[in-house]
Amino acid sequence: MIVDLLVIPLIKILIIIGIILTTVIMLVYAERRISAFIQGRYGPNRVGPFGLFQAVADVLKLILKEDVVPKAASKFFHSLAPIISLTVALVTLAVVPFGSRIFIFGKEIDLMVAPGVNIGVLYILAMSSLGVYGITLSGWASNNKYSLLGGLRSTAQMISYEISMGLAIIGVIMMTGSLQLDEIVKMQEGWKWNFIFQPIGFITFVIAAFAETNRLPFDLPEAEAELVGGFHTEYSGLKFGMFFLAEYANMITASALITTLYLGGYRLPFIEYFGFSQNTLAIIHVVTFFVKISLIMFFMIWVRWTLPRFRYDQLMNIGWKVMIPLGLLNIFITGIGLIIF
Repeated sequence: MIVDLLVIPLIKILIIIGIILTTVIMLVYAERRISAFIQGRYGPNRVGPFGLFQAVADVLKLILKEDVVPKAASKFFHSLAPIISLTVALVTLAVVPFGSRIFIFGKEIDLMVAPGVNIGVLYILAMSSLGVYGITLSGWASNNKYSLLGGLRSTAQMISYEISMGLAIIGVIMMTGSLQLDEIVKMQEGWKWNFIFQPIGFITFVIAAFAETNRLPFDLPEAEAELVGGFHTEYSGLKFGMFFLAEYANMITASALITTLYLGGYRLPFIEYFGFSQNTLAIIHVVTFFVKISLIMFFMIWVRWTLPRFRYDQLMNIGWKVMIPLGLLNIFITGIGLIIF
């Protein structure tokens, strides 16, 4: 009983954190390499073969760098802000299923940290809302007008696009009749992936995910040209590294949610009919899930180094005048479709 309640969930949490930290290091390297390829330059090629250890060198630099805190800053909240941002980015993945069940030493284990959470979608929306506090607090606690402007920009941006994200998810909930993410995945058996039946919701959700993760063309909270780095202007060393880690962890989370809600989750069409054993099938599911996530993350990097940044008024106009009406339209069309079909 204790093993089921404490040990297995703890092992799952440690494995997920280990995977995220490893993936972030790989993402940093991939981002540099892909951006270099797009811009016709070399990218990292000095530290280790093909520059593979460049990301590790960056992490060591951030850990060993002096932690400078402004004299007039609110020191407690200045330290708390990056912890909030990183924690929220990590705990959101607790309800995301990354595979089916697997048998280990005769025990059946669900491949998700918190199986059976029947309000998984609400949990995700709640956690993403808490992410606003980390960035807002960092801007306010720094006692710097540029940091404060970056924090306020981020608050307005994230609240605006959270509404669009919520409206997009409502269409999926109407289709599947469940708030439980593993049930949403099960409903996408075969080729019945939600992006086919919810194209408007899918596009809206992907755009909102870019805005929520502060990625170009929505990185207004840290627009270097006018804010000198935005909300994390006054951060250095490990605290800056935590914001850096949170951004990439948010990328992983957003990719996992897009995969789970719209791209069939861990499912590979018709793989169940090939007669694989439960454990082999579980491994195939996990590999499928991570391949899908990797493709989405590649797309996010590609967009960053391709599109220019929006102006702030354009950002708000898209959020309130385009995305929200599209989300409401999608709910209306989904409702009519369910009544007819």
